[in-house]
Amino acid sequence: MSRSSGGGLRVLNVAEKPSVAKSVANILSRGQGLRMREGRSRYNKIYDFSYSVNGCAAQMLFTSVTGHLMELEFEDRYRKWHSCDPALLFQAPVRKFVPEDKLDIKRTLEEEARTCQWLVLWLDCDREGENIAFEVIDVCTSVNRHLTIKRARFSALIDRDIHHAMQNLDNANKHFADAVDARQEIDLRIGASFTRFQTMLLRDAFVIDSAADDRNLVLSYGPCQFPTLGFIVERYWEIQSHEPEDFWTINCSHRSDEGTATFGWMRGHIFDHACAVIIYEMCVEEPLATVTKVRLQEKPKYPPYPLNTIELEKRASRYFRMSSEHTMKVAEELYQSGFISYPRTETDGFSPRTDLHAIVQEQQGHPGWGSYAQRLLDPASGLWRNPSSGGHDDKAHPPIHPTKFSSGESGWSQDHNRLYELVVRHFLACVSQPAVGAETTVEIDIASEVFSASGRVILAKNYLDVYRFESWGGSLLPTYAVGQQFMPTTLTLDSGITRPPPLLSEADLLGCMDKEGIGTDATMHDHIKKLLDRFYATKDANTRFSPTNLGEALVMGYDDMGYKLWKPYLRALMERDMKAVSEGNKSKAEVLETCLQQMKACFLDARLNKVKLLEAMAVFFERSIRPGQDEHHASGEFIRQCGLCQEADMVLRKNRDGNFMVGCMGYPQCRNAIWLPGSVSEAVATTNVCNSCTPGPVYLIQFTFRRLEIPPNYSTNHLGCIGGCDEILRQLTEICGTGSRSAARGRGPAASSNVQRNNTRQGACIYCHQSGHSSGDCPSQSVGPRSVRPRTMNAQNAGQISVSCTTCGAQCALRTANTTQNRGRKFYKCPSQECNFFVWEDSVGNGSVGRGFQRATNVDGQSAARGRGAGRGTGGTFVSATGDPNSGRRCFVCGDPSHFANVCPNRGN
Repeated sequence: MSRSSGGGLRVLNVAEKPSVAKSVANILSRGQGLRMREGRSRYNKIYDFSYSVNGCAAQMLFTSVTGHLMELEFEDRYRKWHSCDPALLFQAPVRKFVPEDKLDIKRTLEEEARTCQWLVLWLDCDREGENIAFEVIDVCTSVNRHLTIKRARFSALIDRDIHHAMQNLDNANKHFADAVDARQEIDLRIGASFTRFQTMLLRDAFVIDSAADDRNLVLSYGPCQFPTLGFIVERYWEIQSHEPEDFWTINCSHRSDEGTATFGWMRGHIFDHACAVIIYEMCVEEPLATVTKVRLQEKPKYPPYPLNTIELEKRASRYFRMSSEHTMKVAEELYQSGFISYPRTETDGFSPRTDLHAIVQEQQGHPGWGSYAQRLLDPASGLWRNPSSGGHDDKAHPPIHPTKFSSGESGWSQDHNRLYELVVRHFLACVSQPAVGAETTVEIDIASEVFSASGRVILAKNYLDVYRFESWGGSLLPTYAVGQQFMPTTLTLDSGITRPPPLLSEADLLGCMDKEGIGTDATMHDHIKKLLDRFYATKDANTRFSPTNLGEALVMGYDDMGYKLWKPYLRALMERDMKAVSEGNKSKAEVLETCLQQMKACFLDARLNKVKLLEAMAVFFERSIRPGQDEHHASGEFIRQCGLCQEADMVLRKNRDGNFMVGCMGYPQCRNAIWLPGSVSEAVATTNVCNSCTPGPVYLIQFTFRRLEIPPNYSTNHLGCIGGCDEILRQLTEICGTGSRSAARGRGPAASSNVQRNNTRQGACIYCHQSGHSSGDCPSQSVGPRSVRPRTMNAQNAGQISVSCTTCGAQCALRTANTTQNRGRKFYKCPSQECNFFVWEDSVGNGSVGRGFQRATNVDGQSAARGRGAGRGTGGTFVSATGDPNSGRRCFVCGDPSHFANVCPNRGN
């Protein structure tokens, strides 16, 4: 066994909370020689004392953490909401690190671990505590890899448990820690992706009245939180869809010297009024009642199973109307003070090794239940009964039970007193005999209709004497004998109406979560609290839950998609997988891969069907009209990493004008954008990756083009790549133009990755397949002579020539082009938006004409060109909206070469 230089064993002990460290140190030191000193963190003190570990003298150093020492988070590149496509969060790299507010605790552990030979872990003995234990191990072994690591297992902060734990040290359970790691990563990835998706999609699209500042509203999604909301919404929908129905029933009573018996109709009730009237009239005509059966039997009422966390929360809600979150807070305080055992446990059966009699003995002096405890310990009373088990055992902690006597502490609130009383009375009840009652059932016949009445007499109350929260009422029936006949005192036909079930109470909700495996005993109350904090649900004074408009809209949207993301099945499967990890039956990696693949598929489908969410929200909320809203901040589908800023991602989006683009999510810091052909009617990102473009991955896009806006030899469906390798997409971009070129071009150098600009200048001509010119300048496509070099007119000539529109006769305005290939070149354009008249200024003086060009003064006194057809007759050169020549090409809608199909006036006719 290792020793320090001073000859003694130095042991570093670490608890989960400062209060636990202080309690355990006091117990182990027995209050003798205990010294306290400051650590790096002012909240986490260090206690020094001497102790004997298995007969070996040791110097004990006792300190603590405050819950988890580490956090799991995405790497910095993925942490900002607009830094990447949310779908990437399913595989984005994550890291576990010590946050800044815990660095002082980390420094304390490192400093103390350097001088110690042993590390003893006093973390809570559940999965979460085991995970924290391994966080402490990582920190301590990073500075002292020779540490001997031990695990102390205890369930109560009392002498016998703590000393027993210290003398029977165990090993830390890696399987438990792995299960928590898996849950943390699954919850982080699913929660972050869905939360970003639905928040960015919905927050700015609607006026959501659930928050004062809805720009800071987060529409969170949690894999446990949403199924919990689903239980609330489903019950609410059940109530809303209930249609009341009238029913009828026959009731009979008989009064005798011994009392009154009320008989119920064995049919219960029927919904056919005419039928009910007929049967009732038959009974009235022959009202004599004959006793056909009398059954007497003893019936036990069993005490509850030993108390676990879920039952504690349910009963505190039912008996005291305490929320589950508040119940756990109070229970934790009672535990840390040493009055009850660890309150987070799934176990509802005591181990045979537990000294139950010793626990009862401590309660004999209580003024409220002390006399009952004395009766329990008296063998002559016959009241003792070994408790039964509910069949659950988490292998970590016993059921919740009292560990120290109290008749009430000065610092306790009413809730502390009530919860302590519940724990004590529940424990005393579960080691008691069941209550016994004598139950009598009498059946009578009236006109062949059977009626029944029951009565009960309690023979022995037993556990009900101490468990005041339950009763077993009943009424005493008069004495009847088989064959006895009598005339009913009353015989009535009564009506009623069916009623819907009530809203879920907190106890009901906890029961649903427990039954379906949503969350754990330690987390269920947190999921419920989050629903209230996020304003997805509200809770009334009777602890019953109703969904808010926001909560109902979200569930409705996912329900309409067909994916039951709000149902418990997916999460219950994950919980079972994580339990398998904790038992060593599955690996963490295996569970992560399976769960995340499944949920990523759900996410991608949900995003494809996001219109369902929008439609559901529109049922409850008004659309938002915000002047500052920008399409760059809308949710998009990931295509590739941005090659310009090399930080954010490029995503597929649709702007307000309905045009598709691939833009950088780093906007406005990065303005990189790729505008897609204006003829695209639909564009959807796929999971297929381009094999040519680098750096990858570059995801392919499934395009659908409008038939009338593309040449007939092109398909309306195309799986394309925006990385520069797609010849078909390049050609269609050149032929059809883009939806909003000026918007992309206005971004200046930042838009260097624009497909139109890259490909028209560097790619081969689509006609002759030669480089060095654009397809619009191809000599093979020229119809007539054209000027090789544009000729600039001087000011004098410009003043002598005026150009009129051939369509409307309006005087044309002289403008200057700002395109890549024609920047600075002047042209004439009709001011009317309905006309397409256009001609380059240098074409006016050299004989070349534009579409619809008309010279004001002419050599022969005639128009050089009439109408739109004149351009074709004179071999004129026409240009696209960017100023690129368009010789030999025409609109595919009407055949007119003066414009493209995407601006054809006959489009849609």
